[in-house]
Amino acid sequence: MTASIKKEFLPSRRTILTGTAMAGAAMMTGAAPSFATTRRSAPHVPSMGKGLVLPVAEKTTVSAATVDLSHLPRVKQEMVMPPMAPKHEQVATGGPKIVEVSFVTEERLMVVDEDTDAKIWALTYNGSVPGPMIIVHEGDYVELTISNPENSVFEHNIDFHASTGALGGGGLTHVLPGEEAVLRWKATKPGVFVYHCAPGGAMIPYHVCHGMNGAVMVLPRDGLKDGDGNALTYDQIAYIGEQDYYLPMDEDGEYIQYESAGEDYSDSLDAMRTLIPTHSVFNGAVGALTGENALKSKVGDTVLMIHAQANRDTRPHLIGGHGNFVWEGGSFTDSPQTGMETWFIRGGSAGAAMYTFEQPGVYAYVNHNLIEAVLLGASAHFVVEGEWDNDLMEQVVAPRPMGV
Repeated sequence: MTASIKKEFLPSRRTILTGTAMAGAAMMTGAAPSFATTRRSAPHVPSMGKGLVLPVAEKTTVSAATVDLSHLPRVKQEMVMPPMAPKHEQVATGGPKIVEVSFVTEERLMVVDEDTDAKIWALTYNGSVPGPMIIVHEGDYVELTISNPENSVFEHNIDFHASTGALGGGGLTHVLPGEEAVLRWKATKPGVFVYHCAPGGAMIPYHVCHGMNGAVMVLPRDGLKDGDGNALTYDQIAYIGEQDYYLPMDEDGEYIQYESAGEDYSDSLDAMRTLIPTHSVFNGAVGALTGENALKSKVGDTVLMIHAQANRDTRPHLIGGHGNFVWEGGSFTDSPQTGMETWFIRGGSAGAAMYTFEQPGVYAYVNHNLIEAVLLGASAHFVVEGEWDNDLMEQVVAPRPMGV
């Protein structure tokens, strides 16, 4: 289907693009008053490729008891671009806090691979793939303001795997273009977790596979520990979001170019049904964490690698290093595994691994499905400075002709 034909299937910018029966928005403020969420009746959405009709939401009301949190201090956490992490304490000082964060949804054209001119109209939180990382401590409250600009094409929301109730908050955060909502949830489970957009129906994989996902880290209040209860600390965080893309191609095998967000909807669903990604990349694009964009570190530094994949299984591996401590399933309540060569992150989850660099040089951090690492783009580099240790590795004889 050509771009010009596809336009006939797209609703206007004001049409509610939702496929869920939870198309409400909740405004939950400081003292957590009772709230009501009204599901708005959505107009009929025209068929969008292969007869898909998005269902109409029904009106209903949700209420909850008042919770007084006015005694808790409030702190604003400034979001930063991945692979960086926001400023935070590894060990919490004081009691629980309300941590305020802000997400603005942005639908933007992104280059996936410059060499092949592969591009996508990415759906993002704060303009990045993955979305920013949020870091809090167990017992804290996350209070998110999610804003959807007037010029957006789609309705958006957010499902926090770290939260409890209302589809991870997805049922309370549906925002149409020009709307915002405020959601507060309590961080009760220490670990690393995925968040993603989940408007409903086919829009869920469409949004996730267009980059609308990220990670939350909930630290224990007394910090990370090994299996014996000893404190574990890190010098830096490397936040890696692995993204599978399914970019439509024309009959000549060239990537189709689209003029606006949503124009690729029908073609993308066809490509996604193959379950074969055209790209599997770290942090949004091929080369996003290699070359000039490589992660920097030093011998003796300990890095906490947070790896999130909202859709497919992956197998992180640090070539030339190890996972000294690994929370493969993401739970900090459980003792970490130790000395791992490769670990497994299930689709729809995040995991963490800690390693202290012992040698200088370039380390490749890859999905050890090497087809995805080498051919599809799932690779990052750490460039580590320091002194070489011949006791750990030494080139006894350099390559030379045999028999010399």
